[in-house]
Amino acid sequence: METPTAVAAGVVLTCFGGALLLWCAVELRLRHHLRRHGVSATARVVADRDPYGESYGDTFGELDSAPLLTFPTEDGGSMLTRPRGHTPLRRPSWLRPGVSVPVAYDAKRPGRVVLAAPDVASAVPGDVFWALLGTSSLAGGLSLLGSVLAG
Repeated sequence: METPTAVAAGVVLTCFGGALLLWCAVELRLRHHLRRHGVSATARVVADRDPYGESYGDTFGELDSAPLLTFPTEDGGSMLTRPRGHTPLRRPSWLRPGVSVPVAYDAKRPGRVVLAAPDVASAVPGDVFWALLGTSSLAGGLSLLGSVLAG
């Protein structure tokens, strides 16, 4: 590989890997903090609607992996948002519209919400995948930059 190309690829991979690892760490810390110190509530999964108010028509909302949740907040209001964290390729059947699920949210910013359970264990493979992708990108970028500097 030519030197300018190797430097450019090394810089891109290093920046991408570093940014991905930083994002993973921030997201994991936020979700962990919300589960331990957030306000507990019971949310209801609601059907997704298009901008005109019509239902999308898929039986369990399977086309969108992150469920739309509504729950009451401490101040007496109501919040409509999607949870942070793991979203599988297809929505699990236990997250169909009308089902109640436990959540934890930030009292100061109620839009920050996580599913309390059973989503915790299912998030591990996705978190490991993103961390490995970030680590391998960072390592690949640093290797390219190191080979250019050494050679």
